Amino acid sequence: MSQEMIDAFLPAFSSLISFIFAFFVLRRWWYGHRRYSLFWGIGMVFYGIGGAMEASYGFFGWHDLVFRLWYLFGAVLVAAWLGQGTIFLLVRKRWANWLFYILLFASFYAAYKVFSAQLDPGQMLNGELSGHAIVTPGVRILTPFFNLYGVIALVGGAIYSAWIFWRKRVLFHRVVGNVFIAVGALMPAFGGAFQRMGLPEILYLSEFLGAVLMFIGFMYATQMITWGLPSSTKARMTITS
Repeated sequence: MSQEMIDAFLPAFSSLISFIFAFFVLRRWWYGHRRYSLFWGIGMVFYGIGGAMEASYGFFGWHDLVFRLWYLFGAVLVAAWLGQGTIFLLVRKRWANWLFYILLFASFYAAYKVFSAQLDPGQMLNGELSGHAIVTPGVRILTPFFNLYGVIALVGGAIYSAWIFWRKRVLFHRVVGNVFIAVGALMPAFGGAFQRMGLPEILYLSEFLGAVLMFIGFMYATQMITWGLPSSTKARMTITS
C-alpha cells in the first residue's frame, strides 16, 4: 500500500473510532444528563470530523469546504471542547458556566474567521493539510489559544483525577482510565510537532493512537472494561456497579 493511501486510511480509521467513542459518551449523557459527558461527546464528534476531512483530502484531494471543516473542527475546536467537558467535571458550576460562555463566543468567532478567510493551497508544506493554506492574517493565531485551553483542561484534569484516586487508594480503574486519557490527548500534539518537521504521516498515526487511547481510557474509567485490573478492584467495581 502506498504512503498516500496510508495517509488516507489512517485518518479514516481515526474518524470511525472517534464517532463510535462519541456515540458511547453521548448515550451516557442521554441517560445520565451529565454535562461533562455531553461536551466530551461533542469534542469527539469534532475529532471525528477532523479525521474524516483528512481522509477526504487523502482520497479525493483539495476542496475549500473540506479544508475549512478540517481546520475549524480538527485544528481549532476539538481540544477546547473536550477540555470543557473536564471543566464541567472538576470546576465549580458557576466558573464552568462562565468558561463555557467564553468558549461558545470564541468558537462562533473562530468559525466566522475560518469560513471568511482567503485560502491558497499552494502554501501548504509538502502538499499536506496545514494551516499555511490560510493567507488571511489573524486566523491561525486563534489555534494556540484554543489548544492551550483544551490541553491544560483535559490533560491536567486527567492527571489531577488520577493523582486523587491514586492518593486515596480507591477506584483504581479511574486511575488507569485517566492515565490513558491524558496520554491519548497528548498524542496529536506530538504528531503536530512531527508534521512541522516534514513528517505528516506521524500526525495521522498519532491522531489514530490518540483516539484509541482516549477510548480505552473512557472504557476503563466508566467500568465498561476490567481486563488488566487487580482482582480486588474488579470486586469493588462489581459491588458499586
